[in-house]
Amino acid sequence: MLIGELARQAGTSARTLRYYEAQGLVRPRRCANGYRDYDDTELRVVGEIRSLLAVGFGLEDIRPFVTCLRAGNPSGDVCPDSISVLRRKLAEVDAGLARLAGVREQLRCQLDRARADRRRR
Repeated sequence: MLIGELARQAGTSARTLRYYEAQGLVRPRRCANGYRDYDDTELRVVGEIRSLLAVGFGLEDIRPFVTCLRAGNPSGDVCPDSISVLRRKLAEVDAGLARLAGVREQLRCQLDRARADRRRR
């Protein structure tokens, strides 16, 4: 399929696909006329990229998932390198949640103090 068709099916733009290609994540074949030609594997790869980007992964973090898909696996998250990235990302999210819980508690205490001060006046 040509780049416009892949973009339509993947829900993205041709410009984005060219960017993924420049980053080495998407690999089109070239037709004799120079047009990019994509197969269904590239549609799966782009879907994997988009779903991982949507949950906060960076392009470098996505590489192992793409490699895993290209190795013929049914999904990009079954290979050891992908699992390692998932573990690291989960630890980052857990740390972020703990930090936010601390901020939330601090704000709650500040609000409680402000309310108490207001009542005393």
